[in-house]
Amino acid sequence: MSAARLTIDLDAIAANWRQLDRLNRGETAATIKADAYGLGAGAVARRLASEGVRTFFVALAEEGAVIRQAVGSGPRIFVFSGHMEGDAQLLRNLDLIPLLNSAEQFVRHAEALPRHPFGVQLDTGMNRLGMERAEWSAVREMAETAGPELVMSHLACADEPEHLMNDQQHETFLDMTAGLACPRSLAATGGILLGPNYHFDLARPGIGLYGGAPFVDARPVATLSLPVIQVRDVEPGETVGYGCSWVAKRQTRLATVAAGYADGLLRSLSNKAKLWAGDTACPVVGRVSMDLITADITDLAEEPEALDILGPHQGIDALAEFAGTIGYEILTSLGQRYRRRYTGARS
Repeated sequence: MSAARLTIDLDAIAANWRQLDRLNRGETAATIKADAYGLGAGAVARRLASEGVRTFFVALAEEGAVIRQAVGSGPRIFVFSGHMEGDAQLLRNLDLIPLLNSAEQFVRHAEALPRHPFGVQLDTGMNRLGMERAEWSAVREMAETAGPELVMSHLACADEPEHLMNDQQHETFLDMTAGLACPRSLAATGGILLGPNYHFDLARPGIGLYGGAPFVDARPVATLSLPVIQVRDVEPGETVGYGCSWVAKRQTRLATVAAGYADGLLRSLSNKAKLWAGDTACPVVGRVSMDLITADITDLAEEPEALDILGPHQGIDALAEFAGTIGYEILTSLGQRYRRRYTGARS
């Protein structure tokens, strides 16, 4: 078969959650938006629910359908985008909890689903989502009376422990939530690692579950093996790929593998990244094209059947560094042509 194989280690995801849960002093939820960062929300949600996760976070109400089907009627599912126009039926039927981001959303929710649970998202300085101080002051009394399930905010620089913004947002969050009786949440993965002052009642790790920074102790989760389609020899001075961007300096043995930017492997990896044959690195040569990548396998003792672009020697953050991006983009860009294999699933 020519399709590349993406292996997702659900045991590793569960182990990463357990490690973060041990560090966290409150409830540890799981952020599972964007199809579990590209790894398959249904399978990931089922595995985490079997570990004891009782609260999940998604970006959109539509994403909640997969999670609810996977975990059943018990766990809570919060929606970061809040109560958007047209969401009422989904929120009601799937028992989803919107995190209301504005006074407009607060009114919409109160009118459409007056007895339905909700949470509130506050803007403590990131200027992205959430109610600013004046808006929150205007609706706080009504919100408290209705009884929010959660009041949360999001840290802008939690992956930089020394950044002054962390303390500023922490103090703003304390001030904006002073006297609240409901649970509070400020930390995702980075916030958990900043320490107990940031944990509050609930933390909602995301990237750390999937093997990414800033959780340096995370177990790798994804292995991506690319089948070799063809092997050839080129002479010194010959070029490889579109634009002739790589020129052989020696007699070189090349392997062309079946994956490219149509599979989420970014063009910026061209002439920079490495593929791996066991413990041996094989440099990518030439441009990443739509369906193909070429690697230098001259130093291998024998021709490989496949080469790994993600695995124990090169995780999502190492690959992201070659591409000039972050591990989040590597994961969420993974395409749909891969043969997906899950290990560690539980019934």
